[in-house]
Amino acid sequence: MVPVSVNADDYALSPGISAAILDLLAAGRITGTSVMTASRFWRDHAPDLRPFAGKADIGLHFTLTELAPLGTMPLFAPAGRFPALGTLLHDALRGRLDTVEVRAELRRQLDAFEDALGRPPDFVDGHQHVHVLPGIRAQVLAELSHRYPAGSVGLRDCTEVPARVLRRGVAVPKALFIGSLSRGLSRQATRLGIPTNPAFTGIYGFRGDPPFAALLAGAVPGTLMMVHPGRAEGPTDPPDAIAAARVRELAFLSGPDWPALLQGMGMRLVRIGGGPC
Repeated sequence: MVPVSVNADDYALSPGISAAILDLLAAGRITGTSVMTASRFWRDHAPDLRPFAGKADIGLHFTLTELAPLGTMPLFAPAGRFPALGTLLHDALRGRLDTVEVRAELRRQLDAFEDALGRPPDFVDGHQHVHVLPGIRAQVLAELSHRYPAGSVGLRDCTEVPARVLRRGVAVPKALFIGSLSRGLSRQATRLGIPTNPAFTGIYGFRGDPPFAALLAGAVPGTLMMVHPGRAEGPTDPPDAIAAARVRELAFLSGPDWPALLQGMGMRLVRIGGGPC
């Protein structure tokens, strides 16, 4: 059986998303989640994750878009709101980010995680993959290597083998672009003693039924698949652009077809790094 990990992103973005993820964790349908400590719901939702400590991977979903920062960022977020992804991407690719403010915000979000759960995250990734962007990547690597003992906190690597992306034919331009931004991350992280996942999948266009079979086809041991389940309940700020896709993902992951799919593909769920769920 090929060991794979399945991580639900965006915990604490809304009540419906957090509730869905908690249900999937309790049922053993996913292996972990990454949390948005910049969300206004984080403090209320954090205690519900404590029973899963040591049983599931719980990481920080480093956020630099859509929400409000936890501290002042006069250059990066002068209006008190993170920029849209397009603006952030434009500035990152042109080297125009204030990386001092980015690193300070990363520290605040890590502090909020540790204050609420009493321990460091198991790993760090990025909302909308911001952790792999130029300028931001260097700050994430530097902060993790400075803050935590080597080998103790991992980092999501979004690199994919281009031939595999082309072969499956799912969101090819998007997956290739994110993979290109991630190139070299594992090598840089290894030099600093930061573990990364051996392989990655989960990128699709959030339209129609979730193509989990295609995304997992040919997965190697240690593959990490990201998912985005949720319920359509409770407020979101801003409105959730992928709300319908979240509901479809939740229906599949909580139903009988998900374990049947894993069984049929010869796969089993494990925590990142291979530990039992």
